[in-house]
Amino acid sequence: MVKVAIVCEGKNDRDFLQALISHLGLAVVNQINFYIFRGKSELLNPDHDRYLDDLKLEIEAGQISKILFVVDADNDESDAIKGGYENTQTALDALMAKLDVITISQSHIFCDPKTKLGYLESFVLSTISEAEKNCIERFLECSQFHSKESHKAILNQIYKTAYPNAPYNFSHPNFERLKAVLTQLFT
Repeated sequence: MVKVAIVCEGKNDRDFLQALISHLGLAVVNQINFYIFRGKSELLNPDHDRYLDDLKLEIEAGQISKILFVVDADNDESDAIKGGYENTQTALDALMAKLDVITISQSHIFCDPKTKLGYLESFVLSTISEAEKNCIERFLECSQFHSKESHKAILNQIYKTAYPNAPYNFSHPNFERLKAVLTQLFT
């Protein structure tokens, strides 16, 4: 049986990925070890205890055979070194090299596929109609929430409230790459 580690920034990422994995019927719970970090900076730190004390030991013991790193692109204006799609991919590549896990690893960067900026919530917004997206964005502008974390949490809650019965449009073309990555991960 393939045992997979999924490394992600936070609980919302884990919950989202679990929903997609379940939707695709790809794995059972005991096939996946989620490594949840407290943000991008911790996840991209190759000296973090979670890598050194947990993940590396599980790899060496043969308990993990594949790894998926999932991180937000954010934007390069707020972080010129690790923000934006290209900088994030460069940082992920350096992390995988430093951890010596390139041969068993893949990565996925959450962002708006058109702008290559943003985070999980930006990706999710890219899968709904322009009218629905404009409605949510207008509310966020009116609410005057300026903190990124508040913005993400509110956006996540608005989306879940607005679409309680079908929270994600997994058939949207923007999901194809992530579905392919996950499918390859579990085969």
